Amino acid sequence: MRKRPLIVGNWKMSPDTAREARALFLSVKKSARTARVDIIVCPPFSFLSLLANDAKTGKISLGAQDVSAEKGSAHTGEVSAPMLSSLGVRYVIVGHSELRAKGETDGIISAKARAALDAKIVPIVCVGEQKRDEHALYFDELSRQIKGSLSGLSRKDAEKIIVAYEPVWAIGENASGADTPEGTEEMALFVRKTLADMFGEKVAHTIPILYGGSVSEKNAGEYLSRGGVQGLLVGRASQAAKSFSAIISLAAAI
Repeated sequence: MRKRPLIVGNWKMSPDTAREARALFLSVKKSARTARVDIIVCPPFSFLSLLANDAKTGKISLGAQDVSAEKGSAHTGEVSAPMLSSLGVRYVIVGHSELRAKGETDGIISAKARAALDAKIVPIVCVGEQKRDEHALYFDELSRQIKGSLSGLSRKDAEKIIVAYEPVWAIGENASGADTPEGTEEMALFVRKTLADMFGEKVAHTIPILYGGSVSEKNAGEYLSRGGVQGLLVGRASQAAKSFSAIISLAAAI
């Protein structure tokens, strides 16, 4: 189990300009200088090259928000894992709920994870149920998602991945609310058990589990101290330097 909290910022389609992107990155980088936290920032594709040099020094690693599973050149608009690697990208989010909602399947996500691993990029594999039903069928949904999204990975591959638990009902502007630390702990334990069934307990305990879903500076400390997770996947709050820096400070204090 990792000893330092892992905080991942997913900027989504923000900010609008390269100037704003660099200012945000440098501000977070400055605030993170002394924090005992591992930090990954995932800006839009268009800003990766801009921020690559800034990420070579300091404590922030560069991540991408998606990757293509395709190989070869006949895929207009796609970005391959080797392309990302050439820019110094070390992590990539795959299977985010927003892409799943557009039709991305577990099989596609598995292929993307394997493409990332082939390029020596760590995939951050997102999983999470649509809703919490009274019959607890969401456990079956989550189990199928984990097994499908990680199909084809060996135990050696699994040692190199990160899993982000992000309940769909707690994400975005239409979220019904963030999960509780107690609820997150229960789900993190279930994710860990499913991973152990797939890859063995020893490997399962090497895989960091993050929580994502309406994370803010108001609740980040509670998730890290009582939620049974090793880090956070932060969306909207990572788009503001003050909020994201506050979350990093809270993680450093855990």
